[in-house]
Amino acid sequence: MITGATTVAAVIGSPIAHSLSPALHNAAFAAAGADWVYTAFDVAPGDGARALDAMRVLGLGGLSVTMPHKEDVADHVDELDPAAAALRSVNTVARTDEGLLKGYSTDGAGFVASLAEAGVYVTGRSVVVLGAGGAARAVIDAVARAGAASVIVVNRSIDRAEQAVALAGAAGRVGELSDVATADIVVHATPVGMATEEMPLDAALLHAGQVVADLVYHPLETALLAAARAVGATPVDGLGMLVHQAALQQQIWLGSLPDIGVMRAAALRELAARSR
Repeated sequence: MITGATTVAAVIGSPIAHSLSPALHNAAFAAAGADWVYTAFDVAPGDGARALDAMRVLGLGGLSVTMPHKEDVADHVDELDPAAAALRSVNTVARTDEGLLKGYSTDGAGFVASLAEAGVYVTGRSVVVLGAGGAARAVIDAVARAGAASVIVVNRSIDRAEQAVALAGAAGRVGELSDVATADIVVHATPVGMATEEMPLDAALLHAGQVVADLVYHPLETALLAAARAVGATPVDGLGMLVHQAALQQQIWLGSLPDIGVMRAAALRELAARSR
């Protein structure tokens, strides 16, 4: 039951009505018995700083941040965690004990956690990342922090690839699609294949023993993941990253990790309801 003592958290973005975050977070709050409630606010582009002012004034317990506000919020919080500082991008805001607003980026760590849930570990492995946008950059930063032996970035724009690969330091380099064939872990981080059967690469590059992760989660099994499964590679769907980054947000806000199974089940129910 929501009372005057209930803590409110929210996601800000534009558009935001499609977000799965309220379903994920409210299910986890309920399972944990936490007196928190989570909603979504459509905040116009350019108003990220004003949303932080509202967080301060209204006493919101936490904010999730999605497009187009991640960089704007990074510029206006009081502190940044190391990943958010490197990316200049924030997807989570929490209050410190001193009452300051601290920005975090849990996207990349959520991706690494989704791999670990599938029994896949990054340390010492070669990783190819397709794409150089915000999601790709978070993955590049996180797998490098997790000890990947090499991080190869493949993108149509070489300039953007060079900017993104800098996040991986000495382990990084710009590559080509042919590098997929020799990678231990292949990460697709572009919109290609979202709600379509389109493939982001030639399936002949995939082989047994590889791990193939697709950040697209609509459909849950993309054409890329189906092709990976067909050749004996290990497929990892994009819903795992979404769930784990949200779980890490709750750990920041509440001090403990929520039930991952509860969050994934809530996301699957919401996706099923939307497909009817």
